Amino acid sequence: MAHEQSHDDAPKRAQKDDKDGELAIVGKSILINRPRAELFAYWRDFSNLPTFMNAIEKIEAHDNQRSTWTIKAPAGQHVTIETETTAVRENDTIGWRSTEQSQVRTVGLVTFADAPAGRGTVVTAEIAYEPPGGDVGRLIAKLFRAEPNIQARHELKRFKMLMETGEIATGANTKSTDGEH
Repeated sequence: MAHEQSHDDAPKRAQKDDKDGELAIVGKSILINRPRAELFAYWRDFSNLPTFMNAIEKIEAHDNQRSTWTIKAPAGQHVTIETETTAVRENDTIGWRSTEQSQVRTVGLVTFADAPAGRGTVVTAEIAYEPPGGDVGRLIAKLFRAEPNIQARHELKRFKMLMETGEIATGANTKSTDGEH
């Protein structure tokens, strides 16, 4: 008698098979000490995303549903993704997916939930993407530290810094290059 494997109840990003068809899944959560409505409003205005997402060069909104994202890729390349909003629940959820005009297939969902004991908001970003060049493209991106798992972690940390302090701390060297101090 054949046994069916039991369904994995873990979030897709934590399941043993981290593929959604051909899409690789990235998911991260972070606790931010700000009200849920404030965080949702900031993220919902996609033109704000380049302020904390280093890979995004610009976002051009076409209307409330569609926008074009220009994203930096390894080796000085750029990727253009046209997205359409798929789910918006006020102060709770923002979902999007790429359209046929995109160079990379992607689907994303960001959720905002009250943290226990009034400690702020838990922001969870889950993104499924088809790496350019499949697994080889993902390996090359990792070598350039542009792999989406790494980017997602850093982008959420920058979002937290920006929302909690109003600025993003950097490790950039602030010494003058002309020899003066």
